[in-house]
Amino acid sequence: MLQALSFPIRKECPPGACTCNRELLLADPQADLRVLRLTREEEKRLIERIERVCSYAELLHVCERIQAQLGLTLKIAPGSNEVRTVRGLIIELEDRPGLCRKIRQSVPAAVRRCMDRHPEIVYAILDQHDLFRTG
Repeated sequence: MLQALSFPIRKECPPGACTCNRELLLADPQADLRVLRLTREEEKRLIERIERVCSYAELLHVCERIQAQLGLTLKIAPGSNEVRTVRGLIIELEDRPGLCRKIRQSVPAAVRRCMDRHPEIVYAILDQHDLFRTG
């Protein structure tokens, strides 16, 4: 039986287009439904917000807000190989039930676009992972 919700939720994806398991999430009375608050309109607002980020501190703040409001973890770290461009970073939105495949792709893409415009964010990430440490 589906839970009665007091907030708008994301519309379901067309059959076969996504593997979000939205129905299983809605059927579980103990499930964390915060991820379903990310409607298409809210997704657009989130993408725009990520693209407006202009510092590493601001990016960390956005990641914290995503965690607090949606229960999602955005992981950003250097890849195992040499990092020459933004493409060398691993940027992943944690896969969770109810999280649409499209969002798992659009959020990391927005982070990459932000970093393309502000390479100092990439340098700060590399520095946080001791890749620029001296001595």
